[in-house]
Amino acid sequence: MKHIILVGFMGCGKTHVGSILAKELGLPFVDMDEQIVEQARRSVTEIFAEHGEAHFRDIETEVLKDLLAGHEQTVISSGGGVPMQEANLPLLKEGIVVYLKAPVEVLVSRLKNDKKRPILQGGDLREKITTLLAKRGPIYESVSNIEVVTGNGAVETIVGQIIEKLVEKNG
Repeated sequence: MKHIILVGFMGCGKTHVGSILAKELGLPFVDMDEQIVEQARRSVTEIFAEHGEAHFRDIETEVLKDLLAGHEQTVISSGGGVPMQEANLPLLKEGIVVYLKAPVEVLVSRLKNDKKRPILQGGDLREKITTLLAKRGPIYESVSNIEVVTGNGAVETIVGQIIEKLVEKNG
């Protein structure tokens, strides 16, 4: 069985939904950002500050390759920028990609006090999210096999929808 890879904008719930989805399916769960922090022994913010976004994206690609090389089916929470890197597109096709789509209002509410995401720091948060989502949204849609809208609903409902769609896809 293929790995299940969650994609979507920062704050859409990939980590929370992914951990519960993995429990429901009896699978291991890996958050790519946590994996990167563990391997680099630095926070994402520190990696961005010390080496820049391009270096961080290179690390992301290597972590994705390593995770996909694992033989045990895993639920993987990807970073929001993973599908934006050309090198990652063929890698994503190796898994079942689930796009967690959240409305801008929900993202603003969830991210308004977040200081750990360098790409959102400074300036108008709603404007940054809207601009980034306009670029990223169509890419998320194009790489995904399954799309589920997240928002203010119960995480169990979202997980249930994903499982239902996985069953439909895989018979």
